[in-house]
Amino acid sequence: QVQLVESGGGSVQAGGSLGLSCAASGNTYSTDCMGWFRQAPGKEREAVASIYTNGGGTYYADSVKGRFTISQDNAKNTLYLQMNSLKPEDTAMYYCAAAAFGLQYSCVSGAWRHGGYWGQGTQVTVSS
Repeated sequence: QVQLVESGGGSVQAGGSLGLSCAASGNTYSTDCMGWFRQAPGKEREAVASIYTNGGGTYYADSVKGRFTISQDNAKNTLYLQMNSLKPEDTAMYYCAAAAFGLQYSCVSGAWRHGGYWGQGTQVTVSS
């Protein structure tokens, strides 16, 4: 089992920045992919960014490229998401997730939507 706890959400005005953190514990060595997802009310879950922890390959949704940065600190078992130039459409519940895929492509293709371990989420609200 892997436990994930997100932190860092909050409210910010458009154009501002927020940084999210995800602390992982438990059998983290059993996973090789971590990611950030978001879901707004009435919308489907969206993959925001993911990182292949064994090699560092990354994926970003087109809507966040150039604005968000995913990173990891293996020594601290922590995943980060730095969000800059935030827009009202970035408003959502953000979730951290971890999974074992075995292949970098499976982690960074953008197709990951379900499966693995998930945190409880942290709310990000961007006002115009």
